[in-house]
Amino acid sequence: MRRLRGATEAQTAFVAAARAGHLATVDPERRPHVLPVCFALVDGRIYSPLDEKPKRVGAERLRRVRNIQENRSVCLVVDRFREDWGQLAWVQVRGQARLVEPGESDHAAAVAALRERYPQYRAMRLEERPLIRIDPLRVVSWQV
Repeated sequence: MRRLRGATEAQTAFVAAARAGHLATVDPERRPHVLPVCFALVDGRIYSPLDEKPKRVGAERLRRVRNIQENRSVCLVVDRFREDWGQLAWVQVRGQARLVEPGESDHAAAVAALRERYPQYRAMRLEERPLIRIDPLRVVSWQV
């Protein structure tokens, strides 16, 4: 496994083992927007698809996409909750995001990694859709 940029091996392993994270973006009025996302690690970066799950608007009109186009700063949090609070842990990845369009050099590898990680994506046309790429700038954690 290749290390997440700016992360320790333990932080990378924790993020890689997680099934989902929470992506935070900020709109032009500086209001936060947080939602759960699926993701894969490829070459030290994080990729999240704009998949075919039902949405009220097209991919280009999603709030997270509009927010990233206005302000590339994002934060992805991956956490572990247990009733035994001694087992709580989280990793926070702060970085810069951008859309990766089909045909860009890293798009195909990211789609392959997403399909390997989530069987549900094997039936979706991710190769035709943009992805969100997060370039980590800082990784912090607790209990990891």
